[in-house]
Amino acid sequence: MSCMNQMAWMVMTSGFVNNGRAEEALALFNMMRGKGFEPCGFTYAGVMAGCADLGSLTAGMQLHAQVTRYGYESSNSAGNALLTMYAKCGVVEDAHQVFVTMCNLDSVSWNAMISAFGQHGYGLDAINLFNEMLLEGIYPDRITFLTILSACTHCGLVDEGYHYFNYMETHYGIIPGEDHYARLIDLLCRAGRISEAQNLIQSMPFEPTSIIWEALLAGSRVNGDVDLALEAADRLFKAVPYLDGIYILLSNIYSSEGRYVEAANVRKLMRDRGVKKEPGCSWIEVSNNVHSFLADDMGHPEIDMVCRVLDLINAKITKLGYKPNTKLVLHAMEERDKEYVLSRHSERLAIGFGLIKLPVKAPIRVLKNLRICGDCHAAIMVMSRAFGREIIVRDVKRFHHFKDGECSCGNYW
Repeated sequence: MSCMNQMAWMVMTSGFVNNGRAEEALALFNMMRGKGFEPCGFTYAGVMAGCADLGSLTAGMQLHAQVTRYGYESSNSAGNALLTMYAKCGVVEDAHQVFVTMCNLDSVSWNAMISAFGQHGYGLDAINLFNEMLLEGIYPDRITFLTILSACTHCGLVDEGYHYFNYMETHYGIIPGEDHYARLIDLLCRAGRISEAQNLIQSMPFEPTSIIWEALLAGSRVNGDVDLALEAADRLFKAVPYLDGIYILLSNIYSSEGRYVEAANVRKLMRDRGVKKEPGCSWIEVSNNVHSFLADDMGHPEIDMVCRVLDLINAKITKLGYKPNTKLVLHAMEERDKEYVLSRHSERLAIGFGLIKLPVKAPIRVLKNLRICGDCHAAIMVMSRAFGREIIVRDVKRFHHFKDGECSCGNYW
């Protein structure tokens, strides 16, 4: 363009963020400021969404300072983006501080804060905030009920989940959609109430779609119900045959039951259909730089040091009672090799790097593109006690705050 104006920069920055290219959005934003263009509140909102995606707390805090300096803090778009950025970077307390100091809370603000509490495992806080929202006269929408159902799901609040699922229609005339049904089905399955989940599916006023079967498959993983997993997977194979998560979940369920032949057959089917598994990737921010790790990754310039530290970590947590769950390794190999594979999962590499580089007692914040595995979850709980560190892991589903040998999820995930 021969003449770029503020609107062009804003649209392009948001375009990068909305297409999963947050790093380029941040680079473009810096270029914009370097050329003398003053960002507006909407531009700040867009680039803060990029910080949220990357989990870049340092960049987000710098943007917060700029928003305050230029007086955009009173803007709902900037305030809501700030709230979401802090929540997605693992600092729910700062997200709540932004929320309570906002001048004009709207339904987006309330929904974002309820969602933040739920994702971080503070289900009762989410419910209390929902009740406060009603007292303030804010009319809840379908997104509000989706966030409150998610909060119940993350904390195992089954009775409360049932209550809000029915409440949305009886009091507000909001007909539950398939996403609301999926949340409640997921909640029931995780609580071991499989028959209730199946009855709920049969009572739905529409045919179950892939989102419903995904919830049922995930629930069967928690309970080790192979027959139910097969039924859900069969439906999903017909609806979305190229979704890698179906094959991985079913293979994991077989492996956890010691049925390695069936697990191998699932992986063969996956290969035959040309379905590629998304590699596990974790990243951590240190000194304004984001460092990424793949499972058993040898590409990082300091990987040798990280691996030596991981070996020391493993020895220490083993003395404190950690036992590797080698059933979660899908391939047939020696037990020692299985233990090695587990110890080199991407989140552990990122945590090892954080222990080396971050100040003593500083929280370690790690982001992961997939769901954290059960063995890593158990190992990190012991790590938090062994090293006296708070370790925060954001996976594709929720946040896990590990501290003093416990996790905020209460092992309900």
